[in-house]
Amino acid sequence: MNLNELTIREAHDGLKAKKFSSEELTNACLRRISERNPTLNAFIEVTSDIALAQAKKVDKEGVKGMLSGIPIGIKDIFCVKGMKTTGASKILDGFSSPYDATVVGKLRSAGAVFLGRTNMDEFACGASTEHSCYGVTKNPKDSERVPGGSSGGSAAAVADNMCLAAIGTDTGGSIRQPASFCGCYGLKPTYGRVSRYGVLAMASSWDTIGPFARSAEDIAIMLEVMAGCDSRDSTTPDVAVPDYAGALHQDIKGLKIGIPKEYFGEGVEEETKNIVMQAIKGLEKKGAILKEVSLPMTKYAIAVYYISMPAELSANLARYDGVRFGLNIDDKGDDLNEYYEKVRGSGFGDEIKRRIMIGTYVLSAGYYDAYYKKAQKVRTLIIKDFGKVFDEVDVLCAPVSPFPAFKLGENLDDPLKMYMADALTIPASAAGLPALSVPCGVSAAGLPIGLQVIGRQFEEGRVLGVGF
Repeated sequence: MNLNELTIREAHDGLKAKKFSSEELTNACLRRISERNPTLNAFIEVTSDIALAQAKKVDKEGVKGMLSGIPIGIKDIFCVKGMKTTGASKILDGFSSPYDATVVGKLRSAGAVFLGRTNMDEFACGASTEHSCYGVTKNPKDSERVPGGSSGGSAAAVADNMCLAAIGTDTGGSIRQPASFCGCYGLKPTYGRVSRYGVLAMASSWDTIGPFARSAEDIAIMLEVMAGCDSRDSTTPDVAVPDYAGALHQDIKGLKIGIPKEYFGEGVEEETKNIVMQAIKGLEKKGAILKEVSLPMTKYAIAVYYISMPAELSANLARYDGVRFGLNIDDKGDDLNEYYEKVRGSGFGDEIKRRIMIGTYVLSAGYYDAYYKKAQKVRTLIIKDFGKVFDEVDVLCAPVSPFPAFKLGENLDDPLKMYMADALTIPASAAGLPALSVPCGVSAAGLPIGLQVIGRQFEEGRVLGVGF
C-alpha cells in the first residue's frame, strides 16, 4: 500500500514507529496530486512549500497528537493565514487571509499538514462543483460524472488518495452528498459543534463545518480536534467535546434504528433504496432493532431551504463590493452604485446571481412575512418532526442522495433538478442535527452509494459508532 492510501490511524502509527517520516508521507500525497489533479481538478492551489515546511517541523519536533504530520486538504472557503481564500469566486480574486479560521488554527496547532485549497461551488452554492471560477471537478470513480457539491474538491481529493483527510462545509448537504458520490466518509456535525469563525458565510443559520476521511475512526479523530466552543462564534455552545474515537466500539445490540419512509419514497431510485436497505439489514443482524418511522414535513424541506438560504446568502454577500478587498475593475462607472453593479456583474457567477435575486426578493418589503417568516415557521415544524421521532428511536438510517453521481452538465440547465440532489440531506440541516455519510455499496454502473446516519443534537459519538 502506498503511503498516501493510509488512514489517519495507520499513518499516525507509522509515524510514531518511525517507519516513515511526515515529509515522505506528504511527498507521496503531492506526487498523487501531480499525477491526478490535471484530470480531476480537486485542488485549485497546491501549497507544496507550506506543506513540506510543516512536515519537516513535525519530523524535527516529534509526533504529538493524532493529526501531527497528517496531510489534509482545505476547502477554499476557510481563511488560512498566508494563503489565498476566494470561495471559488472571481469576486475574491487575489484575496489572501491575514488570519486563520478557528478550525484551521486548531488543525495547525494539532500539527496537520496543509496541502492546499480544494475546489468547490462558488460560495458553496451548488450540488456538483460545476459552479467554480476555477473550472469543474470530476468524480474520481468516473471522470464523466460530478463529484457532488459544494465540497466536491475535498471529497474527490480524499476518495482519490490525494490527501488522508479534508475539511468542508455543509449547509444543505455539501459534505454528505459529495462523500456519497465519491465513496468516502463525510460528517455534518450538529449546528454550532464546530466554529464558523473565519469561514466565508453562505447561510448563517445553516452553515456547518465538518471533515472528510476514509473511515469513521478518522472522522472521529478529525472532529475531536475541530469541535468545541469558540468565543468568536456565539452559535457554539459550551458543550464538552467527548472522546469520539472511544465511542466507536459501542455495542449496537438493542440500538433502535428508525427508517423514515419518506426517504425511501418517490424520486429515490430503486437501486439506491435496495443497497441502502441491505446495509441497514446488516445492522439488524448485529442486534439493532429496526422501526419504520414517519417525518411528514420532509416534503417541505427543499422549499424551506430555497427560501431561507438565498435570503441569508443575499445578506451575507452584500459585503463583496470591490472596495475593501477582492476584485478591482478599471471601469469605475459614473457613481458608486454603478461601480457596485459592474463589480458584482463580472465577479459573481450565474448561480450566485440567481440565488441573490431570489433572496433579495423574499426579504423585500411586503414579502418577508409571506416567504422568509413562513419558511422559518415550517422549519420549526421539521425540527418538531425529528423531536417526536427521536422519542422512539436512537438514530435514523436512510439514503444520502436519491441517486448516484450524475453526468457533468446533465443538470446545469435545470436548476430545480439540481436542487433535488439535496432532497434527503436538507431536513437534518434544517433541524441542525449531526448526520454522517457512510459508503455502503456501489450501483450496477460502479458508482458509490452512501448510507446516511442521523442522530440527536450533539450525539456525534453515537452516529459515528453506527457508521463504524
